[in-house]
Amino acid sequence: MIRNPIVSVIVLLIGFASISAQKQPNVLFIAVDDLNTSPSLFDGDPVIPTPNIDRLAGMGTTFMNAHCAAPACNPSRASLMTGVAPSTSGLYMNSQDWRENKILKDVVTLPQHFRDNGYKTLGGGKLYHASSLSLGAYTGYLDARPWDEYFPSKDRQMPEEVKPSRVPMHSNKSFYGGRFDWAALEIDNEEMADAKVVSWAEDQLSRKHDKPIFLAVGIYRPHIPWWTPKPYFDMHPLDKIVLPETVDGDLDDVPAAGQKMARRHWHKWLVENGKWKEAVQGYTASVSFTDDMIGRLLDALQGGPLAEDTIVILWSDHGYHLGQKEHWEKFALWEQTTRVPLIISSPDGNKRGTRCSEAVSLLDVYPTLADLAGLEIPGHLDGLSLVPLIKNPETKTGRAIVTTQGFQNHAVRSDKWRYIRYADGSEELYDQMEDPKNFTNLAGLKQYESIRAGLSQWLPETDALKDPVTNSQKKWADAEKNRQDKPRK
Repeated sequence: MIRNPIVSVIVLLIGFASISAQKQPNVLFIAVDDLNTSPSLFDGDPVIPTPNIDRLAGMGTTFMNAHCAAPACNPSRASLMTGVAPSTSGLYMNSQDWRENKILKDVVTLPQHFRDNGYKTLGGGKLYHASSLSLGAYTGYLDARPWDEYFPSKDRQMPEEVKPSRVPMHSNKSFYGGRFDWAALEIDNEEMADAKVVSWAEDQLSRKHDKPIFLAVGIYRPHIPWWTPKPYFDMHPLDKIVLPETVDGDLDDVPAAGQKMARRHWHKWLVENGKWKEAVQGYTASVSFTDDMIGRLLDALQGGPLAEDTIVILWSDHGYHLGQKEHWEKFALWEQTTRVPLIISSPDGNKRGTRCSEAVSLLDVYPTLADLAGLEIPGHLDGLSLVPLIKNPETKTGRAIVTTQGFQNHAVRSDKWRYIRYADGSEELYDQMEDPKNFTNLAGLKQYESIRAGLSQWLPETDALKDPVTNSQKKWADAEKNRQDKPRK
């Protein structure tokens, strides 16, 4: 019996549509706070063994030259979630509520875009700016609108953190009220707030869902305070800790605007009180704890029903100084601050275990995930899809990436160079091939004028004024002020 060819075509098209719908990929979106390029597959300083991050790298593409849009939690996360650069929005500082920004408040965010396209959106932990530095900060700038479910609730991003018997245990009361601190805790992993978030995510990964899921998991460590279960400190004995490489007078060739960004008084106190190694050990222990949390997520994914059709992305909001350039934390424009881990694994789009050395931005995350999921890429985005680099990591783009710290302060990072221009016009230039740790500022040398001129072409054409000018949540303004306080004598 001969079938009607038109009917046959319709049946085939319906069948293909059904298969396509069934294969719409899930997304496991892992955000890590304050993780620099210390994981073992990168060439960071220090180098910390991270077998689970290495395992994820073996599943996908690692971007070895990825950089944040801003070296601070709030503008970095807001720019990634909205796809809008800080110089476009005027959202520069942690003290600004991005939900009140005139450009960002109504933009279609990354999770909302997936929800609008049929995804079930599940979020847990720190995805937007938040912290454990005060009770009110646990909620932070949470945008509850795009989430079908949020853990621990749509009114709060983070579960309660564990605390040692006193605060601080080892540091100075003037540093974030004693929260810039570290301690080996005699507790089980499950008591950690991050472990509670991961347990919730494991449950989501263990079951089938009636829609494809966008599952976002925010891991707070290695953000301060580095109060971490004792076994992770035991993994890194103090006598085995290697301090970051530094040189005497490293800031001597840095202009005043750059020197002002360095927390020299923090570093001075840590060195004079014999605490530098202890602090690095605290950070290192928290990175190892974080790696275990990532391993749990990968185990749950690979052992569950979503293993074959899930995109996995791991990113950190910015880098982190551990004494390099006499600086601690972020809020600066050197390599240690802007460079971040970025790994993407796609079920049908990548070659496994590949590395890409091209300069890329966290602004590229939004268009890349939309592209990998087969969704339309919104027109408001400042980043580019990385799918061509995932498919062919050897592709040369000739692109440079901009990182912004405050109004009109920018770093431009290409495949070979780092160029910094501050709001007052002062400059820094580093040869990232010969000087990856930014020891020698070449900006004042005439032979590099053409390099500076070429890199300056990547600077933003316009710099939006700070918006909002004031923050409606006074606790964040107070926290910003406290960061400028000097330690007690």
